[in-house]
Amino acid sequence: MTQSDSCRGCTGPGKPLGAATGSDGRQARIGQTLERIRYKLVVMSGKGGVGKSTVAVNVACSLAAGGARVGLLDVDLHGPSVPGMLGLTGAMTAGGEAAIAPKRFGDNLSVVSMQSLLADPDAAVLWRGPMKTTAIRQFIADVDWGDLDYLVIDSPPGAGDEHLTVLKTVPDALCLLVTTPQEVSLADVRKSINFLQYTNANILGVVENMSGLACPHCGQEIELFKKGGGEALARDFGLEFLGAVPLDPATVAAGDLGRPVALLPGDHPAKAAFAALADHVAAACRGSLEAAAYPRP
Repeated sequence: MTQSDSCRGCTGPGKPLGAATGSDGRQARIGQTLERIRYKLVVMSGKGGVGKSTVAVNVACSLAAGGARVGLLDVDLHGPSVPGMLGLTGAMTAGGEAAIAPKRFGDNLSVVSMQSLLADPDAAVLWRGPMKTTAIRQFIADVDWGDLDYLVIDSPPGAGDEHLTVLKTVPDALCLLVTTPQEVSLADVRKSINFLQYTNANILGVVENMSGLACPHCGQEIELFKKGGGEALARDFGLEFLGAVPLDPATVAAGDLGRPVALLPGDHPAKAAFAALADHVAAACRGSLEAAAYPRP
């Protein structure tokens, strides 16, 4: 794998950005960066294919459209999809005192993803745990995020090195769990909840994605993957249910065009659902005792 020449900290092909930088200095920069970010949201799910990145992108865009300053960090190093969903191309460039300037999407959204460091977008990232840990920490320490109201972190499926690194690096992170209504997804999300309990992580709530389908012809709702499984799971674990997002053909078309459904003109079921979800997420963050327990700048 070859990284972009524009990344000042690059130590050569196949190595994380700035791998030779001292860990003590990086830890100090991580602390300085996090002090300027009010809420940190980790979007995760135990199962792939539940639309986790779609939720992360559209919630981030909805928050930004409402005037919030938002960062979107894609830590799915092996399957980064955020830039494509936003229509962002090209490499990130060197910024001020930090090694990297994030890509910009509109006035209020900054985006960082492994995809923007690859010379070949189809190249595989053949990294093991230590290199992934270093890269994720650098995405926080060496990026000029500035002052943010929210940092939305899109994670890969499961519970592995990426999740452990994020939760250790960002101790006041609030985790947003995405599931689909059917039992095969709910079973994996239960494992994620167990993982978060073991790591003493903060769970913000549960989102049910692909919750019914509004027929584009007659408008009648079809329970394609059932409905209510995510809400029942949240109730069973005493977690907040943040909302449901229906299947919507506009979501697929928008994602392929690099334009989130949350920002499409006109009325769309998923657009309205993501707007409501972003409002609920913002309210849950404001009411979070875990977030309030950490000092603010």
